[in-house]
Amino acid sequence: MTTKTTKATSTSKPAPPKLKIKIGTRPSKLALAQASIVRNRLAAQIPAAEIEIVEIRTSGDKLTTISLAEIGGKGLFIKELEQALAARQIDLAVHSMKDLPAVLAPQFRVSCVVERENTADVLVTRDGAALAALRAGAKLGSSSSRRRFQALRINRGLEIVPLRGNVDTRLGRVADGSLDAIIVAMAGLKRLGRLGDVKFVELDARDFIPAGAQGALAIETLADRSDQGSKDIDDALAALNDARAFYETAAERAFLARLEASCTTPVGVRATVAATTLTMRAVLFSPDGSRELSESIEDPHDLKLAPSSAETIGKKLADKMLARGAAAMLRS
Repeated sequence: MTTKTTKATSTSKPAPPKLKIKIGTRPSKLALAQASIVRNRLAAQIPAAEIEIVEIRTSGDKLTTISLAEIGGKGLFIKELEQALAARQIDLAVHSMKDLPAVLAPQFRVSCVVERENTADVLVTRDGAALAALRAGAKLGSSSSRRRFQALRINRGLEIVPLRGNVDTRLGRVADGSLDAIIVAMAGLKRLGRLGDVKFVELDARDFIPAGAQGALAIETLADRSDQGSKDIDDALAALNDARAFYETAAERAFLARLEASCTTPVGVRATVAATTLTMRAVLFSPDGSRELSESIEDPHDLKLAPSSAETIGKKLADKMLARGAAAMLRS
C-alpha cells in the first residue's frame, strides 16, 4: 500500500510594507529636541513604523544677522518646510507654534498640538537678578518688541539690544558678559535641558503676557491626504493631540488673525481653560511703545473643546480691542 503525501500550500499573505514617516524640522538644537519629542510619541503609537527626522534649513536660519521685520517675518522659519510638505518629501513638520503665521495657506493645516509647556517668559542673568533690580544702562537682549516694551514698563533704565540666534547663542551672550540679561521662553530652556544650568527669574504673567501660542508645539501636514499611510499617521496624531492645548492656541491664533497681527506687532495673548470657562488676556502696544491697550474676556467654553468655539472667543476679544482703537494703534 502506497501512502501519498500532499505538501500543504501556504496561503499566508506577505507582510505589508513598513510604514515610513518623515518628520521635517529646522536644524537648531531646540527644533531637533522638539522633533524628537514628536518622534518618540509617534513611535509609541505606531511601534512598527520607521520614523526619520529630516533637517531642513530655512531662510530664517540662514539670515541670522538681520531682523525678521526686514526679511519677511516668522514665515521664513516655515517656508522651506511647507515646500517639502507640498512636494511630499516629508509627511509632517514640527514647529514652535508661535513661529507659525496666524493664518496658514489653504493646502496646509495644524493636525496636532501636543501637550503645552509652561508659557512664561524668563529673565536670564549671570546672578539671578530681578528685572527691576538691573542697574541703569544694563544691556537687555531681545528682538521682540513686545518683550522690549514690557521690560521697559518695569525698568526704564535698560538699554535694549537687538538679539537673534538660537537659545544657546543667546545664553552665551550673557555668559561672556556682552549682555547683562536676556528674555527667553521657559519652554525652550526646558526642552533643551538648560533650566538647571542658568540663573533665571520667571516673569510675572500679569506683566508679561506671552506671545500667542508660546510653549506649544504644532504639527503641520497637508490639508488633503487620502492614502492609507497618511490615514495611519493622522490617526496617530489624533491620539497625540492635547485637546486643551489645541483649544487654547486656536483662540489665541484667531485673536491674532482678527487683528491682522504680524511677527513685528507688539502683542501678547494668553488663553486659559479652567472648569467651564475660557479666560483670555491680551496686551497691544503702539509701534513706538508709547501707548498700551489691555483687554480680557471670560466666556463659557464648549465642553468638547471644539476649536471653532475657541476661535469665536478669540475673535470676540480682538473685536473688543478693535472697538477701543487697536487698528489705529497698529497703523500709527
